[in-house]
Amino acid sequence: MTISPVMTNPSVTSADRAKQAKLVDAAQQFEATMMQELLKPFSNSQDSWGIDAQDSDAGADTMSSFGTEAMAKAIAKNGGLGIARQVIQQVTQENQRIDEKKP
Repeated sequence: MTISPVMTNPSVTSADRAKQAKLVDAAQQFEATMMQELLKPFSNSQDSWGIDAQDSDAGADTMSSFGTEAMAKAIAKNGGLGIARQVIQQVTQENQRIDEKKP
């Protein structure tokens, strides 16, 4: 599932499309960061990998961190928890409200 920009006006400029694409990207990055934080406890439980705390090294920690980051990004890009969608909707509504107030 991908998040598509919300554009209902057919006279949308390319600048507006670029702004919307940036918003979608930022919202997905935000959700990925949140997902990464939620997944950290799972990657920190070294017992599940059969590695004792004293056998753990910086390389294993780094690889685990990269894996957690990749998983979080994939989850967010495919819909995640819906946080990105909510952020996009809220920001878009606020921008429309501001635009309506402009003379």
